[in-house]
Amino acid sequence: MSKIRSDRYKALCFLLLLTAGALLVHGYHPYAEDAEIYLPGVEKILHPQLFPVGREFFQSHASLTLFPNLVALSLRVTHLPLAAGIFLWHVASIFLLLLACWELSGLLFPGRRSARWCGVCLVAALLTIPVAGTALYLMDQYLNPRNLAAFAGIFAVTKTLEGKYARALFWLVFAACVHPLMWVFTLSICALLLVMDRFERRENSLPLSGFVVLWPAIPLAPVSSPAYHEVAKLHGYFFIQSWKWYEVLGAVAPIGLFWWFAKLARIRQWRLLERACRAFAVYGAIFLMISLVVDLPARFEALARLQPLRSLHLLYIVLFVVLGGFLGEYVLRDRVWRWLLLFVPLGLGMFWVQRSLFPASAHVEWPAAAPRNPWAQAFVWIRENTPEDAVFALDPEYMHIAGEDEVGFRCLAQRSRLADGVKDNGAVSMFPTLAEEWWAQVQAQTPWRNFHVEDFSRLKRTYGASWVVMRQPGVSGLDCVYQNSAVRVCRIP
Repeated sequence: MSKIRSDRYKALCFLLLLTAGALLVHGYHPYAEDAEIYLPGVEKILHPQLFPVGREFFQSHASLTLFPNLVALSLRVTHLPLAAGIFLWHVASIFLLLLACWELSGLLFPGRRSARWCGVCLVAALLTIPVAGTALYLMDQYLNPRNLAAFAGIFAVTKTLEGKYARALFWLVFAACVHPLMWVFTLSICALLLVMDRFERRENSLPLSGFVVLWPAIPLAPVSSPAYHEVAKLHGYFFIQSWKWYEVLGAVAPIGLFWWFAKLARIRQWRLLERACRAFAVYGAIFLMISLVVDLPARFEALARLQPLRSLHLLYIVLFVVLGGFLGEYVLRDRVWRWLLLFVPLGLGMFWVQRSLFPASAHVEWPAAAPRNPWAQAFVWIRENTPEDAVFALDPEYMHIAGEDEVGFRCLAQRSRLADGVKDNGAVSMFPTLAEEWWAQVQAQTPWRNFHVEDFSRLKRTYGASWVVMRQPGVSGLDCVYQNSAVRVCRIP
């Protein structure tokens, strides 16, 4: 018993080192991309006076999950600053995902040390690899509910394979509490594992049954409004017909790989691995067909927001665990030089890709460090020097400006802004009732490059915007109280 505890202690220590390595390879950008959707919910709980305008564009998500409540509660209990708290949550989510993969690989490759660790290391090396055409990574470079749902999903699959259904249910409930969509895919694979275990000879009929079950819901699909259609056009990843050929291949190829892995597992008599691979092959086929049903007919445009191919997120994590297991068993084994030959170039390649995605920001944005990005510097100045009820106007496409690095204004500056065309449309895509107001605000700020003082005054009269953030050299006639090499912050007269 003491040796088992010692081995587990050593494993946990190595997983901590692997977590640190993953953080250094993939980076950390706490206010980037979808943090603009999720972090304001936490900030609003901690400081209710924030965001008097535009809160519907993030509270629509926050109202369906306990994620902001959980994070805010932890910060109140520990008295940690927001930046330090979300950093620790992010590191913990990486560690727990790797721990979940370690438990899963140990179950699928019993007694195979190289196979077990190679599966975990491959996931750690590929955390920010794109998941086909879904606009997802295995794990984002910032804290969000998907990261928490990811490790909960792997734990749930592992406990289902072990027959520990009460623990599997716990992780399912946790995933459902933090993400209202991603947990459904975990529930699907867990149910599929149970069904295929009991009716093994009927699994070939399961994809067809999944296809048929969907049809009664199709006539209930809401009809798209013109404003919602504009949002849908901005989310090509909702529709498989918009994917590139290699993205489609990324959705189809895993199904074949899992069938192949199942055959290899049968030869080695790894029963649980064979069972898991066959279930994930069927799971991938079911959701691929569902995606075609909700995508190809144009009248189901609003139904596509359910994003059935986000099922690939869980599938990809398990795929890399299994692929790494076979690489460790048949190729790497106990040869150190082979491990280095695989993981050193892989880590350097992922590091280079992440640096190219966020070139104007520090690779790891430590909680206590001042931002390097001039846009982030301006947003921090706004947070520290403007009234909490101030309303800002920005270029609706500001997150796509070169050098901005997709830093979210609302989550970093902690101030209200008018609707943008990059992240707020994500809320609209899931909640069509927001479409009309979103479209009106975006159109009111278009074309931003041609705006003059009178246009900003119109935004003040119509929407109450009292401040504006713009690129250098800005617009004459405004009272600009802050500027740096890239940005000006000005009052609207």
